[in-house]
Amino acid sequence: MSTTTTRAGTRRVPANPAGRAALRRAPVAVAGILVILVAWELVARAYGKPLLFPGPAETGSTLLDGLTGGDIPDAAVASIGRVLSGLAIGSLAGVLLGLLSGSSRVLEALFEPFINVFRFIPPLAWFAPALLWLGAGETSKVALIVYTSVFVVAVNTAAGVKAVPKNMVRMARTYGAGPVRVFFAVRLPASLPYIFSGVRIAMGNAFMTVVTAEMLGAESGLGVLITEGTANTDVRGVFAALIVLGALGLCADRLFVLLLRRFGGRFSARTLGGP
Repeated sequence: MSTTTTRAGTRRVPANPAGRAALRRAPVAVAGILVILVAWELVARAYGKPLLFPGPAETGSTLLDGLTGGDIPDAAVASIGRVLSGLAIGSLAGVLLGLLSGSSRVLEALFEPFINVFRFIPPLAWFAPALLWLGAGETSKVALIVYTSVFVVAVNTAAGVKAVPKNMVRMARTYGAGPVRVFFAVRLPASLPYIFSGVRIAMGNAFMTVVTAEMLGAESGLGVLITEGTANTDVRGVFAALIVLGALGLCADRLFVLLLRRFGGRFSARTLGGP
């Protein structure tokens, strides 16, 4: 616990405000989960067909079996690998595209129609062309994740560059900074909160896209388990795969927030809207 000294004496202040806030929210989160489980059980009993709508206990048993001796771990690893690959490539490309578009009116006029046309076309619409052009291997699936990530990051990055206060740019130029120095010392750092927000949104898009791509054609992955479970009327297996997918997404988001709070400095509060 850190301390702060004042004229009135020594006053203790929280060493980790974000951690304390998380602890305060934990009981609420647990209560929310319990409410969902109770509601799930009530709906399952009211439906009365456990084969088609299993309750939490039946799904939990299937989930445990899948984690300990089934295909869930391998499927999860395959899906995570595709998400990480596509998200990394898409985010880097999106940041570059957004920086260029936001820094120049000429480049904005060149790129903005292209960005706005393609970002409204869902990745599912590109599955057949991707399959024809790139084959049924990993490349086509990663390409779809890149597609669903790049434009949201580009739009956020461009918005961040445009939002840089003009007085900051003028001040840097007053002290002799050239265009390149202004870009790297002023525009890029000031755009980081927007970039981080774009990557966080793109992460959610990536998880949704990877399952769709795997359901349409893959040898492994959580989407494959969902497809097989549906074909075999194994709703418990489908629910188990969905729970794992949601848990992975939640863990990925929390890890992103944790790293941002740890290494993002003053940009983390602006990005996350909290301490």
